[in-house]
Amino acid sequence: MTRITPGRGLAGRTLLMSGGSRGIGLAIALRAGQDGANVALLAKTAEPHAKLTGTVYTAAEQIEAAGGKALPIVGDVRSDEDVARAVAAAVARFGGIDAVVNNASAIDLSRTDALDMKRYDLMQDINARGAFLLSKTALPALRASAAAGRGPHILTLSPPLNLDPRWAGRHLAYTMSKYGMSLTTLGLAHELRGDGIGVNSLWPATLIDTAAIRAMPDGDALASAGRSPRIVADAAHAVLTQDPREVTGNFFTDEEVLRAAGLTDFSAYSLGAPEDGLVPDIFL
Repeated sequence: MTRITPGRGLAGRTLLMSGGSRGIGLAIALRAGQDGANVALLAKTAEPHAKLTGTVYTAAEQIEAAGGKALPIVGDVRSDEDVARAVAAAVARFGGIDAVVNNASAIDLSRTDALDMKRYDLMQDINARGAFLLSKTALPALRASAAAGRGPHILTLSPPLNLDPRWAGRHLAYTMSKYGMSLTTLGLAHELRGDGIGVNSLWPATLIDTAAIRAMPDGDALASAGRSPRIVADAAHAVLTQDPREVTGNFFTDEEVLRAAGLTDFSAYSLGAPEDGLVPDIFL
C-alpha cells in the first residue's frame, strides 16, 4: 500500500471538477474549500432537478461559505467545446489548474437485453469519454502546475480494474464505461510519470449515502447501510495533497487511503449501521 503522509493542504490551489452539484463531488469540493482552495465546477445543473437537490450555483455558494473560491460553469463534459471553455475559464479566473477531478458519472445497472442504446451511449460519453476528455484538455495547465512545483494531480472516481467476470456479467454496459475511466488512470499515470503529474483513481469501499442512491428502489435502506460522502472527500483530500511523483498509478479505496494516513476508526462516517453491517460497493 502506498504510504500517505500529511500533506500541505489545498490552500490557493485550483481544482477543476466535472459534476459536483451534489453528492460525493460536492463533498470533495467542500473539503477543498475548507482549505481555501479554488474550485471550478463544470456541471449541467443550472436549474434544480425534479428529484435531486442542488445546482452548480448552490454548490458554488456552499464552497465559498466553507472558505474557498468557486467558479460555476454550466456545461456538459460530453462536449469538446464546453470542456475547452471550462479549462480556459478556470485558468483565466484562477491563473492555472492544479488538479482535475473526474467526478461526473452516469449509471444504469440494466442487463444487456434490457438496456436502451441511448443509455449505453450516455454512460460511455460521460464516464469513459468525459474523463479522458477533461484530463486531456487540462494537460497543458497541469504541466504548467508541475513546472511551478505545485504538485498537480488527476483524480478519477472509478473502481479498481477487477476482471472477475461477475462484474461484467451483472451490468456489462456500466462496467465497460467505469472501467474505461479506470483505464484512463492506468494509461495516463504511465504516460505522464515523467511530467510530475499524479494520476490516481478513488472508489468507495462501501455504499455512500447520496441522492442518486436514495432515488433507487429501496434507496433509503441502501443508503442507511452505507457511509457519508465525507469519507470519500477526506480520502480525496489526502490523495490530492501527496507528492504526485510518489503517489501515482493507484486504484485506491477511500478506506485504504485513510488507513494509510493513520485512521483506524471509521464509525464517524457511518449512518447508524454497525461497521460489520455496511454494504460493500460494487467492483470490489
